[in-house]
Amino acid sequence: MTDDVRNIVLGVVAAGISATLGWLARTYLWKRRLRRKQAFFGLPDGSESLLVVNRDPAASEPAVHRFDVFALLELSALIKDCGAHAQVVTQDMVGQGFGERTEFCVGGPGSNRRMVAHMAAMLPGVRMNVESEPGPDRGAFQIGGERYRLEAGVVEYVLLARLTAGDRREARPAFLFCGQRAITNQAATRYLARHHEKLARKHGSNSFVLLLKVVNSQAYGPDVVELVGDVTRAATSPLPTPAPASRTSHRA
Repeated sequence: MTDDVRNIVLGVVAAGISATLGWLARTYLWKRRLRRKQAFFGLPDGSESLLVVNRDPAASEPAVHRFDVFALLELSALIKDCGAHAQVVTQDMVGQGFGERTEFCVGGPGSNRRMVAHMAAMLPGVRMNVESEPGPDRGAFQIGGERYRLEAGVVEYVLLARLTAGDRREARPAFLFCGQRAITNQAATRYLARHHEKLARKHGSNSFVLLLKVVNSQAYGPDVVELVGDVTRAATSPLPTPAPASRTSHRA
């Protein structure tokens, strides 16, 4: 074998080894990212999850708002990426406890009974005005001592929460998307899809509650979202009980 032939053979072998090592490294990194994603969402291979659908309160018959449909589609893509399966159920037909399967619950308490139950059990520091009468506080959030009012199409708020049941290691999380309008629910699901790696690094498997602000949705749709802050402590602590009015005694 001449030197030229030997050099060619060695070059081909080196290229093959390099390509194999590169493929193995990429596969390892991809699998590690997938495992982290599955752990964050509580969705191991072949597992089942729930997509809890709300109803459009403006519709005369049971219906789902189109922005909530878009939110469900984005969540379905996340679930599929984890190698898991989704069962779609309506908000009044869930019929199971918390922590058995990963749950994605979409819609505020005015359109989703399941959300009402979750908020009462796990978010005692959050109130949402669901009155139908017009007024400045219609649709407003109260979180702890702060109030966040709705300005439709201009400034709107949504809670994005990852909640787990106590200290049970095997318990699956519930993800809540509780917005002032349907478009904010989609904004929260999109925010989760874009930032789940960052959230996983920061929070791990712990519960968290984030308040997001959707800016100028009438022009930008659900794409411009700002993080107002982590409101976990305020949201999971009971609201302070108002002090009773003092009575003044009058002497005759």
